[in-house]
Order: sequence, then C-alpha cells, then structure tokens
Amino acid sequence: MDSRLQQYEDKMKKAFEFLETDYAAIRAGRANPHVLDKLRVDYYGTPTPIQQVGNVTVPEARIIQIAPWEKSLLKEIEKVILVSDIGIHPTNDGNVIRLVFPELTEERRKDLVKDIKKKAEDGKVAVRNIRRDGNDAFKKLAKSEVSEDEIKQLEEELQKLTDKFIKDIDALMESKSKEILTV
Repeated sequence: MDSRLQQYEDKMKKAFEFLETDYAAIRAGRANPHVLDKLRVDYYGTPTPIQQVGNVTVPEARIIQIAPWEKSLLKEIEKVILVSDIGIHPTNDGNVIRLVFPELTEERRKDLVKDIKKKAEDGKVAVRNIRRDGNDAFKKLAKSEVSEDEIKQLEEELQKLTDKFIKDIDALMESKSKEILTV
C-alpha cells in the first residue's frame, strides 16, 4: 500500500476501534464488565480503573461482582458507580459490590438501538472526514511533481478504504443491534 494512504487507513481504523469500544460499554441486559471501563476510583490520589483495584467477575449472566483488594475502597467504588451513567444501583455487603442488571424493557431496547445507530453514523462521518482530509492532501500534491493519474489512483484507493470501513461499521451496528433486540 502507498505510504501516503497508510496514515488515512490508520486513522479510519482508530475511528472504527473507538466505535467498537463504545459499543462494548452498552449493556444488553447481560452483565458485561466493559460497562465499568470508563469508571475511575480515587486510589491514593490517582484516578484508577476499577479493574485495577479489585477483582471484577461475572458469577451469573446478569450480575457483576467487584471484590476490591482493599476493603477501604468499597465505599469509593460504590460512590463512583452511583454517580456514573450506567444506571445500576450497586449493593455493598461489606466484602464485595454486586451490580444486578435488570432485564431490558422493549422501550429501553429500542432506545439503545437508536443510540447504536447514532454512534454508527458518527463513526461513518469520522471516516468520511478522514477521506476528505486525504483527498485535500492529494490535491495539494498535484501542485508538486505528482501526475494527475497518480492522484486519481490515490483518491480511488482512499475511496475503497472508506467503503470498506463504512461496510465494517454497518456490520458492527447490525450485530450490536441484533444483540440488544434479542430477548
């Protein structure tokens, strides 16, 4: 692959991976430890991911259990979960914190699918913006010693990359929507 295209492919790949990470945090009625990925607890003055201050397990399909390595962190973890947007009330028994995921209502499933589609659209816009930036950069090359045919070739290759990533985003969106709508 042309080195001038590589940077745009890398950027598109990052946009796709960002969407994948975003989707991993969307809960589908099953316990998914990734809903905790963005949460940070104050651990000796440092914002630290929950997974790094305790053991996060899924003992049952709809329960996440957090066993901190230091009991003093129980209250802190509980507080962080309460103020987060995951919408689950933690229960603290003095040793572990449990998050019980309720079954999703039909209405909530439909809202989540709308959210998934919006995130996919944002991902596609990001990929198209990267294509636009690439095409602009290729047009600037025209002023130097690059032939028009070469620029056309670069633009075609960039369009193929764009189409591939848009197709991948659509497939990811379909897969996640199906997961959410499956009862």
